[in-house]
Amino acid sequence: MSRHLAFFFVLGLSVSAYGVEQPNILVIMVDDLGKEWIGAYGAEEIETPHIDALAAGGMVFENAYSMPQCTPTRATLLTGQYPFRHGWVNHWDVPRWGEGCHFDPTHNMTFARILRDAGYATAAAGKWQINDFRIQPSILDEHGFDDWCMWTGFETGVEASAERYWDPYVHTTAGSMTHEGRFGMDVFVEFLQEFMREHSTEPMLLYFPMALTHTPFVGTPDEPEVTSQYDRHRAMVRYMDAAVGKLVKTLDDLEIREKTIVVFTTDNGTVGGITGRLNGREVRGGKAKLREPGPNLPFIVNGPGIVPSGVVTDALTDFSDWLPTFAELAGADIPEGLELDGKSFAKVITGEARDSSREWMLAMGFGPAMLNDVGRVTPKVRYANRIVRDKRYKVWVEDGEVSRLYDLESDPGELVNIIDTEDAAALAALARLRAVVESLPKVDGAPRYDPVWPE
Repeated sequence: MSRHLAFFFVLGLSVSAYGVEQPNILVIMVDDLGKEWIGAYGAEEIETPHIDALAAGGMVFENAYSMPQCTPTRATLLTGQYPFRHGWVNHWDVPRWGEGCHFDPTHNMTFARILRDAGYATAAAGKWQINDFRIQPSILDEHGFDDWCMWTGFETGVEASAERYWDPYVHTTAGSMTHEGRFGMDVFVEFLQEFMREHSTEPMLLYFPMALTHTPFVGTPDEPEVTSQYDRHRAMVRYMDAAVGKLVKTLDDLEIREKTIVVFTTDNGTVGGITGRLNGREVRGGKAKLREPGPNLPFIVNGPGIVPSGVVTDALTDFSDWLPTFAELAGADIPEGLELDGKSFAKVITGEARDSSREWMLAMGFGPAMLNDVGRVTPKVRYANRIVRDKRYKVWVEDGEVSRLYDLESDPGELVNIIDTEDAAALAALARLRAVVESLPKVDGAPRYDPVWPE
């Protein structure tokens, strides 16, 4: 990555030491964008000044894993569990395909519920896609959000709901409707800005899984005339960056920036048809792939007075870590008996710890789910392919077997499989990572839900 950011740590600092016992938390998650499109990571074909400012004034993670595709990522970050445990191993677009399946609050905890119980005002905007708002119009309240402004997802039979950008079809507490003449990003940002103004004296959780930069690629209000797919993609990235700047400016204007932690990330890599340049090499979009551009994504944490600035860290973290991390930052209790795969890295964020407690991270889950013979949504296969890696070495698990080993230090493009190596360090890493794989369940779970149907 770009080395204009210093690699250092500020130790001995904690949230309480800064007098911020319940910091606001703003989570910004872009849809389908890899490191090769973020300037702070060394992108060469785009400028992202607002995101780069967050990086320069905060903490940049080199080793942060999402899942390779949308649905597994969203369920993982919300629950603190890996796909093999929460069951959303594959993509299932609930508003479009339904079949009674949904992200069921009876069977799934979220970090929003935990923080709201701890006194946070909570809001969500952007893209949800794991419930059908026609059947469950208030489901986001059950998942822990006080207010929301969400694209409905493409609802089967509702043509207008296909639109998330121009003339977006948006669900709020008042119901679902088209916002004619508007651009979706503007609707979502303005909602979040207003929520900040209304709740600026309370601790807030703002969850913004935005719709940009997912296909279909479109012109934006700033660049409406662009026509090629590549130029539209770049225009969408630039508009996304400007939206980040607007939200951060609102925090500044309300004078709450110094008690707010901003997390910037993406749900998975760029779509495969788009190639960018990163630190001198071409990187093809890795969405739904297990190679590094799929799950190893931009992850930046910023919080003046809370998060040390100018830090680049190689600490390992993956999206199962969000729930326990946010709970620790908020001083919130995790429900007794809740089974988690994630590990809090709050002390890394605040500079109190040099490294996370993780020795490995995992990514898995892509492609469509299926209906079994009794009408339940289940994973496509009993044991999905996956990857496990430490700071240097990475194994691929295909058809249930550890099939590949890569040395990412010497081979970042994963071109040479060294599974038959005789190198002592690589053999030791292979043994460690194979032991991790063998310690995990041998059969993946299925989504946990009580079916719901339209009336």
